Amino acid sequence: MENNHENFKSVIAIIIASFFWGTTGTAASYAPDISSLAIGAFSMGIGGVLLVITARKKLLIDYKVMLKQPKILLLGAASVAIYPLAFYTSMRLSGVAIGTVVSIATAPFFAAILERLISKKCISLQWILSFVVGAIGITLLTLGKDQSDNTAYSVNQQSLGILLGCIAGFTYAGYSWAARSLIESGVHSTSSMSGLFGCAALLLLPSLWFTGDNLFSSSTNTLVSLYMAIIPMFLGYLLFGFGLNFIDASKATLITLIEPLVATVLAVFIIGERFKVIGWVGVALVLLCLLMQTIKTQKQLQMN
Repeated sequence: MENNHENFKSVIAIIIASFFWGTTGTAASYAPDISSLAIGAFSMGIGGVLLVITARKKLLIDYKVMLKQPKILLLGAASVAIYPLAFYTSMRLSGVAIGTVVSIATAPFFAAILERLISKKCISLQWILSFVVGAIGITLLTLGKDQSDNTAYSVNQQSLGILLGCIAGFTYAGYSWAARSLIESGVHSTSSMSGLFGCAALLLLPSLWFTGDNLFSSSTNTLVSLYMAIIPMFLGYLLFGFGLNFIDASKATLITLIEPLVATVLAVFIIGERFKVIGWVGVALVLLCLLMQTIKTQKQLQMN
């Protein structure tokens, strides 16, 4: 009973984190003069520093266990460092909705491959069905972009944005898998997440010397920069780390498909991006994918 309850709380924590993450593209659109590299490096870098400060006591206990797994630690840290750079540039090139959708939608596929090839975990039929439904939904959402609106992007821009979105999805899966692997080895979830993000911050923050000129050039830019670092990155990843305590990375990344839904709704109603009917059918399928991942937990709670 208790394990099911913790499982359910983990799902809810990841859903809330996904809502936070879904606001990042819209928030970044209010500061177009900040480069995508700078906003990514600052938000993830400062978020990493805050995570380290919050988890410092647990890190002092767990760091030796983490250092015994240098390959996992380095893979996770490198993935964290690359992810925001690819993610925010993808949104700049292909639009908030498509950039977010591709980045997040490809992550479950890569996460399942990593778990199968490295951790030797079986892929469940429920996951396969959920992924198929989600993948179809993501495809329809991408095809459903109305290119007649004022936010249309060139074919070359959108293609490069989609490619960077796939790279973001791979690195997202990479650090999710690394965090989960560290947790399974006995590292606390807050230590795992903060350790990876802290190492990535060492790579990301120095890059601001070259890219961060406009981060605080106006009150709007300052608010956007601080919001991105504190809410989606710091609080979001605290919740995500808690969720990884009880569910696998492949399922966690699949649940985060709610992020592109939030991003799409905000892009439509705030930024002005438009989608055809087929795009909204895709939204419905992604919602169904999310439901397929959470319905089992709810049933188990009712049975117990």
